[in-house]
Amino acid sequence: MKILITGAAGFIGSHLSEKLQELGHQVFGIDNFSSYYDVNLKRINAQDITNKGVRLIEGDLLDNLSQILPEKIDVLYHFAAQPGISADTPLEDYERNNIEATKNLIKWVTDCQPDLKLFVNISTSSVYGLHATSTEVEVPRPASHYGETKLAAETLVLSAQAHKKFPATSIRLFSVYGPRERPEKLYTKLIKAIYENQPFPLYEGSLEHERSFTYVGDIVNGLTAILSKISACNGEIINLGSSEVYTTSQGISLIEKIIGKKANLEMRSKRSGDQLKTSANIEKAKRILDYAPQMPFEQGLRAQVAWYNEKFIK
Repeated sequence: MKILITGAAGFIGSHLSEKLQELGHQVFGIDNFSSYYDVNLKRINAQDITNKGVRLIEGDLLDNLSQILPEKIDVLYHFAAQPGISADTPLEDYERNNIEATKNLIKWVTDCQPDLKLFVNISTSSVYGLHATSTEVEVPRPASHYGETKLAAETLVLSAQAHKKFPATSIRLFSVYGPRERPEKLYTKLIKAIYENQPFPLYEGSLEHERSFTYVGDIVNGLTAILSKISACNGEIINLGSSEVYTTSQGISLIEKIIGKKANLEMRSKRSGDQLKTSANIEKAKRILDYAPQMPFEQGLRAQVAWYNEKFIK
């Protein structure tokens, strides 16, 4: 198949791009190399995926897409977004990159891709709110600008599907970790702080937060399975995550064990919008996608530390 991945140089998008290329698909990616975090890190990902044969386009989803994207694709995976819940990120950035960009992508698909087999919208457990523990039919209660705008993007895509503009599904991801994790996310930030003997900032109460930490390879396997289940996925919202739950404290302890050195934890005031518990209900994914996450938590963290060592420890 001919597949387009938005946000292809990002954390999960880069892994999926490589996997689909390895499986023999013709993969195109687009990324705007946003300055939200160090662009050089994305350049490393970009080099990795282009070395595997992925054709990467540098561009923004608010550009004139008909001039920069392939004329015909079979499947679209839409990762590109403004991530995170940082108070330093203006609401306008979330609206621009999560809502307006998705609107423009939908317009391009509607106008230029009449034979699209499936639009796979990548959503997030953040749409559920402070407690992401329910099935896909739970009424969303997002508690952050990120969750609010990702829910809006999901609604736009599924509304287009409901109006028969194109087939679509939305996949809600839970607490993904592993190699290439963004630098502001928990484990990459923690690993860096330990190696550099820097304090690691933790927000009040976060040690007890519970998460369905899910290895990126398991997520990629679930996303890849969609290609053989296109009809069954059309119109559906599906959770992808791990059914096992760990506290942030347990994750920190495992990283300390793997590296062989304690972190210098620095407590800060509670941060609004932080989820208190995520516990992925993946029964629907099991039924539709035969989804079965395999990676043990400690083994996945070891893979992430090994990646960090390879890329950043000289």
